[in-house]
Amino acid sequence: MASLAGLLQLQGHRITGSDKAAYPPMSDLLRGLGIPVAEPYAEANLTPRPDLVVIGNALSRGNPEVERVLDERIPFTSMAALLHDEFLKGRESLVVAGTHGKTTTTSMLAWIYQTAAQHKPELEPSFLIGGVAENFGSSFQLRPTKTFIVEGDEYDTAFFDKGPKFLHYFPDGLILTHVEFDHADIYADLDAVKTAFKRLVNLVPRRGLIVAYDASENVSECVEKALCRVQRYGFSDSADWRIRNLRYDSGTMRWEVWHAGALWAELAMRMAGEHNALNATAAAALSFGQGVSKEAIVAALASFKSVKRRLELRAEVAGITIIEDFAHHPTAIRETLRALRSVYPGARLWAVLEPRSNTLRRKVLEADLTASLATADRVVLAGVYQQQRIPDAERLHPEDVVTALNRQGTPAELLDGADAIVAGIAPQLASGDVVAILSNGGFDGIYDKLPARLRERFPEER
Repeated sequence: MASLAGLLQLQGHRITGSDKAAYPPMSDLLRGLGIPVAEPYAEANLTPRPDLVVIGNALSRGNPEVERVLDERIPFTSMAALLHDEFLKGRESLVVAGTHGKTTTTSMLAWIYQTAAQHKPELEPSFLIGGVAENFGSSFQLRPTKTFIVEGDEYDTAFFDKGPKFLHYFPDGLILTHVEFDHADIYADLDAVKTAFKRLVNLVPRRGLIVAYDASENVSECVEKALCRVQRYGFSDSADWRIRNLRYDSGTMRWEVWHAGALWAELAMRMAGEHNALNATAAAALSFGQGVSKEAIVAALASFKSVKRRLELRAEVAGITIIEDFAHHPTAIRETLRALRSVYPGARLWAVLEPRSNTLRRKVLEADLTASLATADRVVLAGVYQQQRIPDAERLHPEDVVTALNRQGTPAELLDGADAIVAGIAPQLASGDVVAILSNGGFDGIYDKLPARLRERFPEER
């Protein structure tokens, strides 16, 4: 929504917004753009009467602004519909979709096109990403060229449109990273998730290209009836874009990509984790298939930075490293912790988790979550975010996860909120420790509170 606001402002519209409680990085982005955000929701936020209201998918009937919109018949739409109508029509739409890796892969793809534009200005992309891409310092860009790169979200569109947002984007090229059960609040089961992705695949024209992960039966099922070219990427011998000889050394990850039976390129990137090598290879495959040169792809990935809140280094205090990562699913948590293991071998790795996403707040993936957190040396869980909104029978009970982890030999504890966590773990942290703070929300400011407490403990680090 913040990215869309920025795009609309570039078109010359006057934009205002409202939220229950805005938080970084998007609140910072909007502030920098001079787009006011009223907090909390209130009917008065719609005075003066706007020409159009874009209603986010977090809102439902009963919200005071939704009720005023309906009562007064103020014109309204959804983010996805407006994005299509205002920006995607008449352009080449490149969509990155999947349960994991969308934001990072979309950022990589956009940076590849931006780098290629140094020699071919017509390749400079427009884009909309669900996070702040550090190479751009933004989550959006608008150019008069034909390519528009967009992160395709499988979550529903609005209270009046319960279909996935990505069905509005009509991709000419598509990356499909993973398909797993997620968004337990709107999808009944894995089959329902797969149906959504199959419908997306069905929108790609015959002239289009799908680049799909090759080590997932769910992905294979979703692309098996595609009527366009499908190229697979991954580590297997059968992959069209095969990753080989992956290693991490001195802050740089390197790997070979084999294509059509021959070495296509040696890629290097200052990021860690198999998942990021997969993301980068997918972006390379789609961009090359759309006509971007190999040289531009190699150069772009070598200079790619990251995305805010994805393995983001927040602080180093007295030899203690604090990392922030956007955690929404057990698989993403596992890959984050595995990546940190490769970057900080031998470190004592702490996982501090706020169960905040609509999937993590539910017990349906409790066993997977426990297994993922066991990758860490020490685990701290906060209480479930807004637990009163989840029926007790469906809700994750963090104390059960803590009990299971302790039983398996991974020290774990449950502390009620950011302040209690900071007070509890700050005295225990020692030089060489790495703390991964995992949440898809603001986590009550813990990203700043923990470093501040450590600087109090180690005044020489101020």
